[in-house]
Amino acid sequence: MKSQENFKKGAVEMVVLHLLCRRNMYGYELVQELEKSSNGLFIIKEGTLYPSLYRMIEKKYISGSTELVGKKRTRVYYTIEEEGKKALEEMKKDYELISMGITNVLNSKSEE
Repeated sequence: MKSQENFKKGAVEMVVLHLLCRRNMYGYELVQELEKSSNGLFIIKEGTLYPSLYRMIEKKYISGSTELVGKKRTRVYYTIEEEGKKALEEMKKDYELISMGITNVLNSKSEE
């Protein structure tokens, strides 16, 4: 379902931006932190995360910087940018409204 995919993409972007407000992180670290912070309820694979990271770089929400780890290995650390902070605030507002709307519908009584 296309709408389900779009919802998940938006959710991934929102939670990643939120985590990057705490500190700069690399991809695998983000996956681990998402799982830990959600008590195991929000699990994504790196293969799902990286397309979202690349989209957010294109939108100027985040930037990536390569750092040498050990002698030969590199790691890309992602940093939230000002545009990303603004987008996160909008996403949080939208999420709260959608969440309230869904809760209202689920708690409404049938008019039969």
